[in-house]
Amino acid sequence: MNKEYKIPQATTKRLPLYYRFLQNFAQEGKKRISSQELSDAMKIDPATIRRDFSYFGALGKKGYGYDVQHLLSFFSQTLDQDEATNVALIGVGNLGNAFLKYNFQKNHNTRIVVAFDSKAPYEGTDISGIPVFHPDRLEEMYEEYGAELAILTVSSRSAQTMTDRLAKMNAKGILNFTPIRLTVPDSMKLMNIDLSVELQALIYLVRNSES
Repeated sequence: MNKEYKIPQATTKRLPLYYRFLQNFAQEGKKRISSQELSDAMKIDPATIRRDFSYFGALGKKGYGYDVQHLLSFFSQTLDQDEATNVALIGVGNLGNAFLKYNFQKNHNTRIVVAFDSKAPYEGTDISGIPVFHPDRLEEMYEEYGAELAILTVSSRSAQTMTDRLAKMNAKGILNFTPIRLTVPDSMKLMNIDLSVELQALIYLVRNSES
């Protein structure tokens, strides 16, 4: 069975975290770790870690634990860490500007190579070293800069329109920061991050833990 359909999305979201913490262990000189040690560092139940790892076969040995360098190599290949992925940012408001300044530079295999904003001039401008164009040039510049994925931080009213344009261009995926539930073709991957929903969930947890 194709891993894409076998591995739950919750597990997929944890893979970059595993890779980050394994890098930390390697920098500390650790040769091997147990699921409990990884659990203590990540604050994730060890049974969850073992279940996540089981989707990829035998990554460790009973009574030995996990070889840190082996896991690093495995997750590096799984996450394609050796090959950078070009990303387009669509919408350069407050959140978009923060993305441009951060731009995933350290310990990430993604980079924002081009951005689009309705206030940008048609001929383009530069923000934090990234070229920013008017959305009228989306199709042209998305291809020219070799973008594969898009981060969507536009207004709710234009979110689906921009998504439809990306779909026609055969964009591979969208990281959606708008509150709109987007409709995408089966060939396109979509991940939604609704900050207001996450905040409300946090408030609920805080208030219910106080009782």
